[in-house]
Amino acid sequence: MLKLDCCVIENGNFTLSADIQIKVGTRVAIIGPSGAGKSTLLETIAGFRDLKQGQIFWNGRQISNLHPGKRPMAMLFQDGNLFPHLTADENVALGLRPNGRLTKEEQTQVRSALDRVALHGMGERKPSELSGGQQSRVALARVLVQRRELLILDEPFAALGPALKAEMLDLVADLVAETKTTLLMVSHDPQDARRIANQTVLVADETVFAPTQTEELLENPPPSLRAYLG
Repeated sequence: MLKLDCCVIENGNFTLSADIQIKVGTRVAIIGPSGAGKSTLLETIAGFRDLKQGQIFWNGRQISNLHPGKRPMAMLFQDGNLFPHLTADENVALGLRPNGRLTKEEQTQVRSALDRVALHGMGERKPSELSGGQQSRVALARVLVQRRELLILDEPFAALGPALKAEMLDLVADLVAETKTTLLMVSHDPQDARRIANQTVLVADETVFAPTQTEELLENPPPSLRAYLG
């Protein structure tokens, strides 16, 4: 279980409060108005931003003081963060070792990860030789090889067209179901939440609200969410 225990997060003059629990294996969308603190929340859980107050626990273990690389989670950012001078193989390899020097077993893991995201035989291509959707698949493969228990997505498919984005969301849903990985995903599109998440967390009014069944929340949104959805 992921537990944010009486957490207070500060970002400049902005303050966000969170006191929630998320069960292992749950697929959770995080939605709310622009500037409400969705990305700030994810950055804090991943360890890229310090807590002002409170603690974060994973399966009863306090992880708030751990370096991002030591936390049981992998994070996929909005732009994918691929290195243009490296091949797909080499970009994925960075998920295992920062220096990219892999054992034969690790090289097999890289190829397997690319196969799982439907990029078989494309490991030697650089990002410029891949389509936008293929680049997103490489970035996803890089987090897959890390084999972390929690996958955090900060709108990594926002720049893709509707059909391709839906395809990527379905791929993520299949992969996390297969590995029983817990998923947290920021989205501005309620249809994304409906497609992939069985629960949704609303971030609004400087508060992270407890997870709610996605359909229930979107069918009966509170005023802050209703104003955002229009």
